[in-house]
Amino acid sequence: MAQRLAIRRLLALGRRPLPLGPRQLAPHGVHGRAFGCSATRGSAFNVQDGGDFQERVVNSPKPVVVDFYAQWCGPCKILGPRLEKMVAKQKGKVVMAKVDIDDHTDLAIEYEVSAVPTVLAMKNGDVVDKFVGVKDEDQLEAFLKKLIGA
Repeated sequence: MAQRLAIRRLLALGRRPLPLGPRQLAPHGVHGRAFGCSATRGSAFNVQDGGDFQERVVNSPKPVVVDFYAQWCGPCKILGPRLEKMVAKQKGKVVMAKVDIDDHTDLAIEYEVSAVPTVLAMKNGDVVDKFVGVKDEDQLEAFLKKLIGA
C-alpha cells in the first residue's frame, strides 16, 4: 500500500520538461538531425494502453523485457538505450516493451513499480525476474540469457 501511495505522489508531481534525451526525437533543424535508436527497430516498442500491454506482452509467445521508465528520470535515460542495444543483440529471441509510468500509472501500480527504472522479465505472461536501477552491459547480458534460457 505504501508503494502505491508513493507512486501516486510521484506521479502527482507532474511532468517536468527536460532537455532532449536519448529516448526522445529531436525535430529536424533543432540539432541538425534526428536522434534515436534505429538499430533496435522491431525488437522494442512503446506500450500504447492496457490492451496493447495484454496483447503484446502478457500474450507474447516470446520472452519480453518490460522497461518501466519516466521521461524525467536520469537513470532511465542511461539504462534505456543500453537495454535496447542488448535486446537487439539477441536477434529476435526476446522483445522489449517500454512503459512510461506517467502515461500508464495503472500498469505501474499493477506490477508494483515503486522506483524507476524498473525492468521486468516476463515469460508466458508471468514475471520471472526483476531489477531496479541501472545495470552495466555484462549484468544485462546475464539477465537476458537467464530469461531466454541460453
